[in-house]
This record gives sequence, C-alpha cells and structure tokens, in this order.
Amino acid sequence: MTRRLITGAALSLLVAVLAILWVLFMNLRDESPRPATATATAAIASAEQVSRGAYLAFAGNCMGCHTAQGGAPYAGGRGVPTPFGTVMAPNLTPDEKTGIGAWSPDDFWRALHNGRSRDGRLLYPAFPYPNYTRISRDDADAIFAWLRHVPAVEQANRPHELQFPFNQQAALAVWRALYFRPGAHQADPQRSPEVNRGAYLVEGLGHCNACHSSRNALGASTSALDLAGGLIPVQNWYAPALTSAQEAGVAGWDVQDIVALLKTGVSPHASVAGPMGEVVRGSTQHLSEADLRAMAVHLRGLPQTPPMEAEPAPRAAAGPGAKLYERHCASCHGDAGEGVRGIYPALAGNRAVTLPSAANLVHVVLEGGFPPATVGNPRPYGMPPFATVLSVEETAQLLSFVRGSWGNGAAAVSALEVERFRGAK
Repeated sequence: MTRRLITGAALSLLVAVLAILWVLFMNLRDESPRPATATATAAIASAEQVSRGAYLAFAGNCMGCHTAQGGAPYAGGRGVPTPFGTVMAPNLTPDEKTGIGAWSPDDFWRALHNGRSRDGRLLYPAFPYPNYTRISRDDADAIFAWLRHVPAVEQANRPHELQFPFNQQAALAVWRALYFRPGAHQADPQRSPEVNRGAYLVEGLGHCNACHSSRNALGASTSALDLAGGLIPVQNWYAPALTSAQEAGVAGWDVQDIVALLKTGVSPHASVAGPMGEVVRGSTQHLSEADLRAMAVHLRGLPQTPPMEAEPAPRAAAGPGAKLYERHCASCHGDAGEGVRGIYPALAGNRAVTLPSAANLVHVVLEGGFPPATVGNPRPYGMPPFATVLSVEETAQLLSFVRGSWGNGAAAVSALEVERFRGAK
C-alpha cells in the first residue's frame, strides 16, 4: 500500500512538472510569422495614416513612458518603477541599430497584441499590452507609421533593473500563463457606436485600469474592465474607483463636465493632480471633442457599486490640527473648508479628501498640488509644497483635522502613514 501511495505521489508530481514545462514551452516559443526584413511587408504610409497614428499615440500616451526627462521624444530611457524593480522603456524612434527602424508592421502588431518583441522575447506588462491587445490592427499600423516618421535617435536601450527571479523570461512566461490572453475589443451591439468607441479608448489605448485597479502580489489586475480603484505601486498615489460615487465615479455628472476634466484638468466638480495630471497633460487634452465625449459617456454609464453606509461624522477636534489649518490653509480654503469657487477647492464634502487612502493628500500637502497646464487652462492655480514647513507628525495632525471636519467622516491619518507615503517616488 505504501509503495502504491509513493508511486501515485511521484506520478502526480511528474504530471505537475510536465504541465509547468508545457506552460513554459507554450509561452516561450515564438510561432508568429515575421518577414526577414522590415521592408518586406512595410507599405508606404499615407499622410492620413501618419497623422492618425500621431493622434493615436497621444491617446495611448506613448511619449509619457518612452521619453526620458529632458530626452528626445520616443527615444526611451525612462524608468518605470514597479514593486519588482525598474523596467526601462525602450527606444521607439526609427533608428535601425537602437530603435525600431528594422521592425515591420507585423513586429509592432505582435508587440501590442501578444506582448512579444521583434526577437521573440516576452515583454514586461509595465508596457500595458494586456490593454493594448484590444487595439485594432489598423490602429496599430497607423501608430507604427507615425513612429517611422519621428526623428531617429541613436540611443541604446538601458537594461531593466529587476530582482531575481522577476528578471527571468521563465518567470514572465508563468505570469502570462496565469494572467494574459491575447484578445480584441468586442463592440456591444446593444450599445451605441459612441459608447463602444468610449469603451475602446478607456479599456484599450487609454489603459485606464493600469492605474484605476488594485493589483495582486504578482502585479496583475482582475481584468481590463476593472476600474474599482487601487494604490499605484511604488508611486503610492491612490487612483480612485471610477465605479463609486464616493470616490471618482461620474455617473451623476453632466457629460460636458467630464469632458472638461479630461480636456483641461479642471471641472466644476474636481481637478486632477499627480499621475492623472500627467495623463491629461500628455494625452487626453490632445483628443478630439468627439472622442472625449465618447469616453465621458462610457465612464458615466459604468455600473456603480452601492454606497457604503455612512457613519456619523466626527466633530472637528480642536487642537494642533485645527491650529495648523488656521495658520497654513484657511486663507485659501476658508475657515470652514468652503474654498473659493473656480480657484481654491472646497475641502468640506470633497470626496478627494475622504478617500479610503490618505496617500494623495500626503503628496499634495508635502509636494504641492498643481493641476496640469493645458490649452484650456494654461495658468492653473496651484498649492505650494509644505515639506519644509510641516513635520511628519504635524502633517498627520493637519490631515486628520481636515478629514474629520465640516461633515467629512474619514479616518484619521497616522504619522506612520505619512512616512510611508511621503517616501514614494
């Protein structure tokens, strides 16, 4: 009996090992057809296709990652921080030695759709191919046509700075087997063309859930449809839920107010800062009114989670936090947190103040709050940083006062939380 049990256990282990090896083989092998040279299938791009590709590159915010600070556009070199190390964005200019000058449209499509480089290597999902897999072939070809027309820059790609075992292709193959399947955007025949266009932009090119979703221990989100909010790893900004009226849901907004926020960074209801400020500055402000409206209509129609039961709001506590607010904040935001309409945001009843995480407030108080400068709002009002003025303990006291005053019912903030969030890059 013992021998049979041992034999059975060994057989089960062998089957498990073979299954893992099969998964690795299926993910590491490369069966995609690819021409020998880029010119073999590259068609002459029309001016219209190149122009459309430039527009779509803005929609995907490609320059945001593939341009280092002070560097040439699309020449790469910017590090994308992750919990597993830093992924270095590659050179997308048409330089044949260091960029994508030797790539074909098929190579580029495979990178977006399947997450594979020209040489067959698996790409890290810091490049959001789990979203880009939904991009149409026509749009992928247009973006490629545009990238072939940007100035070529000879700049070697920097190696990723990832910890073991995350720097191994085998580990990435396992991740893909668990969390990635190539797909395509499927239009819903029950919805209008405008709503379907908005879904295509939000779920694919816009890759909104790359920030607005929670991640598991291996950095995977539930799906490209998950917009339920989450803490952005390493940066420690909280991307609020787009499916909750208590966070960033816009179901109750006028469509034009949503468009205004995406176009200018400000609206009668809110303004953007931090990572979302970068998105507006580098991406959404460049989109057409029709596409912004399509995104707005889609976001407005997202299913909303039921509101949590409101607990009695604690009374504003007198003490150090109140005194700090009076000294540093009241002159702009008002004695009762009422703000100044169109200039300084109200803090009373402001859902950005009462989010489950105080991460964004810590960043804004210590680093300053600056909406992006856009064509529609070229001189936004900003808030100065207080990192050299307030200690960690004082920051916690101030934020606890603001989150618990004037009807706000959010939890207090500890000095430990301030320390945790302020160290993020």
